Order: sequence, then C-alpha cells, then structure tokens
Amino acid sequence: MIYEEKTIETIPVGPLGLVPLKSCMELGQKVNNYLVIWRNERESEHKSTIAFAGYQRDSYILNTKIPRFGSGEAKGTIEESVRGDDLYIMVDVCNYSLTYSLCGMTNHMSPDDHFQDLKRIIAAAAGKARRINVIMPFLYEGRQHKRSGRESLDCALALQELVNMGVENIITFDAHDPRVQNAIPLKGFETVQPIYQFIKYLLRTETELQIDSDHMMVISPDEGGMSRAVYFANVLGLDMGMFYKRRDYTRIVDGRNPIVAHEFLGSNVAGKDVLIIDDMISSGESMLDVAKELKRRKARKVFVCATFGLFTNGLSMFDQYYKDGLIDRILTTNLVYQTPELLSRPYYINVDMSKYIALIIDNLNHDASLSDLLNPTKRINKLLNAYRSKM
Repeated sequence: MIYEEKTIETIPVGPLGLVPLKSCMELGQKVNNYLVIWRNERESEHKSTIAFAGYQRDSYILNTKIPRFGSGEAKGTIEESVRGDDLYIMVDVCNYSLTYSLCGMTNHMSPDDHFQDLKRIIAAAAGKARRINVIMPFLYEGRQHKRSGRESLDCALALQELVNMGVENIITFDAHDPRVQNAIPLKGFETVQPIYQFIKYLLRTETELQIDSDHMMVISPDEGGMSRAVYFANVLGLDMGMFYKRRDYTRIVDGRNPIVAHEFLGSNVAGKDVLIIDDMISSGESMLDVAKELKRRKARKVFVCATFGLFTNGLSMFDQYYKDGLIDRILTTNLVYQTPELLSRPYYINVDMSKYIALIIDNLNHDASLSDLLNPTKRINKLLNAYRSKM
C-alpha cells in the first residue's frame, strides 16, 4: 500500500501548518501540493470530528514575513494564528541567491542569516503552537560537528539553541556526522538518506544498466562516507571500493591540509559502471579527481550521486570533465538551491525530494512511525525488480 493511501489510525497532533521560509519556498510549494491532494482524497469516518478540524485545506502554508531595516537587521512576523498548530518550518541555509540591503549595499544571505531567520519565525510563534518541527535539509554548520583543538562546536550549539526555543523535532538529510544528535539526546532528530530517490531517478534516465556485482560497483570517495556507500552497495547487491585522501600535513591551504593524491582500495573496476556516493559536492575537486582516477582504471560509466550539490567553484570544471568523457551523470537533490545553469546541463539529473518530505510531514503530524520511510529496502527491491523485468 502506498503511503498517501494509508488509513488514518491516529488523530493529528494539531492542525498542520507549513512555514517554508523564502529560502525554501519552491520546495515548500511542492510539498504543500502533495499534502493538499492526499488529504482531500483520503477517506475516514473520523474526518468530520473536532479532532480533525482544519484537516482539509486549500493550502497549509502560513503567511509569514521577515522584513529588514536599512541597517540589515530584521524581524519575523506570522500573519495568522498558530495557536494549537503543529508547525513545520522549512529552511535552506545554502540558498545564496537571496539578497538584502545593508546600508545601501546589496548583501547575499549566508547560512548564518538563514539560521537567524529560522529563529525569528520560531520566536514569532511565541510558544503558542502545539509543536514546532524544523526541516533543515542541509544541517546548519554540520561540517563543524567535532572539535579538534581549541575551536567552536557550532552544529551542537545550534541544535541546543533550537531545542531551547521549543523545537521538538529536527529533520535533516544525510547529516555529515549523525552523531551530532548527541547534543540533544531527549529531542527528535532524524537524518534521512535519499538512496531510494537516487536509484529511482538514475534508472528512469539510464535504461540499459545491469545492476549486479559483475557490471556495477559503488565507490566511496573518502573514508568518512564508508557507511553510506556500504548501505548503498548492500541494498543493490554490489561490490564496493573506496578512496582515501593522502594529505600534506606540513601545509595549510584555505584552512585545511591540501590533498596530495587519492589512493584506491577495492577490486578491479575495468568495464564496470560505477556509482560514486557522497553527501555533498562542494567545490567538486575531490569528486572529479576520483572520477578521473576511475576512468584511468578503465571504468565504463561514472555516475556521481550527492545529496547536496553546492558547486561552490562553478560548473566549468564539470562541463570539461563531461566533455572529456570522465563523468556521465551527476545526480543531486533539490533540497538546496539549484542555479538555472545547473538545471540546464545535459549531464545533470535533478532528484526531486518534495514527495518524500510530504510523506514525512504527514506521518509526523499523525504521530505515526517513520521506520518504513527511513528504511526504503522494500521499495528499492520493488524498483529493481520492475527495472529488470523490462530488460
């Protein structure tokens, strides 16, 4: 049974309120559309009771604004009642396309600005909501998750700050290190893997893949992503390999030790299609070095799957690698801002996550289990069987 046709077994925690901040508005609109359709079509004898007041609406998005003063300071306002609501606030801290005026100059919004806006909306609710949930696909400061020497623990501090403001659940995707949830052990924290969506969109585009250990491999570009690649490989029944980064610890460039070489550990990749799995593409240099090395080892096709495509150094290098035949496809999700240039690239596959987020919100609003959504093994096997039957 598909999730949107499930029977209602529990009453909602409260009327559903969706608050996609400006950074996440396009994704929030798609999520809202799914929720509106499902709840209008869903049948239940309980829907006419007072416990289901406001269950069916034309839109679940609440009117909010975050105006700024000339000095760059801002305030959050919610323009309708949220008393008793189950609020879901969506924010994309990586959306650098948004700007604001700072003393007459144009300033691009940073992750810090987006995080402040999130707190402003939470503060505007003033404790009147039944429950506040934050959907933050790219975890704010998630790359600063552990301490090495005398430095700040930004991600842990941010999580504790949200919890102290009354947030009950934090939903993120592919956290750089999920152990950061230890900072808030008594509150809900879910890090969701988009593995099913990656496979679905790849198989939809590539119609002639042979998904078995003789023809395909999963590759982790570094030791930090091993668990992600191991799960991917196990679900697909494939072998895996990994690269590790040999660094020059005598120098520091741009705040880190430069990478000298990528060394490969694994079986022969010659003639095989390879899936490179990672949580993000930042500048993309490491990912492209790995792709180049795999092609040098005679890999057939190279597919790059990353939850977050940041492309901080632009797309020119990726264009060249595609032109040279070193990469075949790049798959990233719409959980973070995507430039029109990226969406127009012939090698790019946009993985839409809006339906998945809508399913998570729908389940949480009913206080239902998320285990089937967080463990997509059954759905992946069904997808693979359908794909193989067409060949």
